[in-house]
Amino acid sequence: MTERPSTPRQRPEAEAPSGEGRPARPARPSGYRISGVQGHVITELGRAIVSGRFAPGELLPREPDLMAEFAASRPSLREALKVLAAKGLIEMRQKVGTRVRPRDLWNTFDSDVLAWHFGDGNGSAALRDTMMRDLIELRLMIEPAAAQLATGRATIEDLRRIRAALHAMEATSGDLTAYAHADVAFHMAVFAASHNVLLGSFAHLVADFLHLSFSIQQQALKADKSVEDDISQHRAVFEAITGGEGEGAARAMRDVILDGKDSLLAALK
Repeated sequence: MTERPSTPRQRPEAEAPSGEGRPARPARPSGYRISGVQGHVITELGRAIVSGRFAPGELLPREPDLMAEFAASRPSLREALKVLAAKGLIEMRQKVGTRVRPRDLWNTFDSDVLAWHFGDGNGSAALRDTMMRDLIELRLMIEPAAAQLATGRATIEDLRRIRAALHAMEATSGDLTAYAHADVAFHMAVFAASHNVLLGSFAHLVADFLHLSFSIQQQALKADKSVEDDISQHRAVFEAITGGEGEGAARAMRDVILDGKDSLLAALK
């Protein structure tokens, strides 16, 4: 039977909230439809690369060896390798073979690559912790500036979206899974309110990463601080934006990130 090659899945546009308590779930920034034999090869080989079984600079085994390991046909294997190449993990060269690329060239924000970092591969815990700390540093450099820009650029619709996400956080305070989705929606709405095209693109790029981070840090919320305190800090960001207080919005967003860092590090211990 002829196998169907993996095809890129189109990224949906982020939708505006349909109601005050229902902010849109962030769009998945990247990924492929992973199923069947090809999906198995993509997932297992991707995990093997991310976990370090195949180190950067190392050549992958020859096609016949990979076909035997994954019980895959040559067309399935080659389609899977194309997907991994599109994610930046490998490069394929004729007469040379398929080589694992340096980590700094990987598409780290790809949703599948993120999932493999948080899997059960060897060393995944250390890699996860490093990535989370790097995310915090990146957010501290970018998000306060986005909040400050939003104070002078947010439209009425932008403010409605931020308020809707805040209300959703309040409504889901007893369900940390739903709370994480609302938390991401809040930050996505602030990015959108900055009306900076590059910041908006960045927000979609890191949406999955933010959700992973928030899901982990909220495991420690009740031990570190209350959900109510977290909501209060997000409310301070919203109030500063609506009040046109640029420095106040940046400061409040910085507080949100730093307090989230404490919860995240506690959850990672």
